[in-house]
Amino acid sequence: MRKLFISLFISTLLVQPSQAFENTLFKIGCSNSDERAVKKVLYSQVKYANKSNFEKFISTFDSKYKNADGFNLDVYSSLIKDIWETYDNIEYDIEIQKVSINGNRASVEAKETSIAELNMSKAYDGELKSEANTIYYLEKKGNGKWKVVSDTVQDETTTMLYGDAKNLDVKLSVPNPIKANTDYTATLEFTPPRDTIAIASLASDIVEYPQKPTEEIFRTLPEDNILERIFTSNNRNANEYVVASIGLTRTTVKDLNFRLSLTGFGYTIKRVNVLPEKKGNGTVDDKVK
Repeated sequence: MRKLFISLFISTLLVQPSQAFENTLFKIGCSNSDERAVKKVLYSQVKYANKSNFEKFISTFDSKYKNADGFNLDVYSSLIKDIWETYDNIEYDIEIQKVSINGNRASVEAKETSIAELNMSKAYDGELKSEANTIYYLEKKGNGKWKVVSDTVQDETTTMLYGDAKNLDVKLSVPNPIKANTDYTATLEFTPPRDTIAIASLASDIVEYPQKPTEEIFRTLPEDNILERIFTSNNRNANEYVVASIGLTRTTVKDLNFRLSLTGFGYTIKRVNVLPEKKGNGTVDDKVK
């Protein structure tokens, strides 16, 4: 469930698992009871998250947990509290696609989703939708209980649309993954309603906590309804998000005066995983904390 928390937190404003660990995660002679126990951990996360039961949710993680964005359990705990204070009606779900177990270690490939109603005002009710494909890494402890020790988000998209923007089919395309310090193009495409002036911006953020505000530069959507921007991936060995912001306006005339009214707005956030730069000895730096 952690994947969806990070992009949701960004919307309110790493250390990779070792290669040796990943290479040993094969399903060799694991018992059905172990597989059931591993699945139970992730299903219980969903249950506790939907009830906003912080203590129970955190209890499913190992005390030495650190995810692929470099967040340890203390940082992640703070992030969760911020999200649950902001989105009190959010609902999570998970679809487990593959479980691989080798001894006391396990990996789980899963698809995660979340939805929420966003009631900013009567004029601008909205909705949130989020999807992520995630790999969880778990270890069986001495007491026989499985705990989440790390996780990696393979891809992630979060969309929040308000007012007239709720009916838009917003498409944001980014390469993923990408090498550090490399140019890449983000492409935003949507068709605004008739008699509407659409504005939009594209910006990039490093995945970090606390998250810094995104610098937005709005432009009128071109006639072909496609906005592009070139970014350079960071060289700090940190993952990134591309944030697309859109606004819909309509012009009205009253007493020979023109008035521009906002009729809808929204955001789409997509993850861009950045492949660490190799150093001279073949090693890489840790992800930024």
